[in-house]
Amino acid sequence: MRLYLIRHAHAVTEQENPSRPLSPRGRLDTARLAAWFLANRAFAPAQLWHSPLERARETTNILAHGLQLDTVIVETPGLLPEDDPLAMAGRLELFPAAANLALVGHEPHLSALATLLVRGKPKPAAFELKKAAVLALEPSGDVHKRTGRPRWHVCWHITPELLPPTT
Repeated sequence: MRLYLIRHAHAVTEQENPSRPLSPRGRLDTARLAAWFLANRAFAPAQLWHSPLERARETTNILAHGLQLDTVIVETPGLLPEDDPLAMAGRLELFPAAANLALVGHEPHLSALATLLVRGKPKPAAFELKKAAVLALEPSGDVHKRTGRPRWHVCWHITPELLPPTT
């Protein structure tokens, strides 16, 4: 299983729109990310889970459309900024090992989840996901000695700033 942790793209402020949809910059960053992944096929989730917040839903939909993915998209509880990463880690253990999964959510939850999976504890955060960043993890086949939970390792991490400029 490969797990993709994706922070939603840049959104408008709450003063501009209380539901905080993606900004033009956020839509562009997500479309660039999708185009880059379409070209290299490094992103192949069987399912895309996203938080119920508008900015995560939009990020998910732009990625799925831009990648021409025929994949299951699920609004999923447990991906909000302050949700407990232990709960999501438990759900991941139930996901089929042969399938890849993408989670589109928020900080600080995603960094805490990645830290928990890699280090065995959610704090202090070992990662910082910028907006529209993708962190790919895989189980290492080992377990954390203290918790007995599966240990994961980082495959790669990409941010919009690392992508080639658009033409």
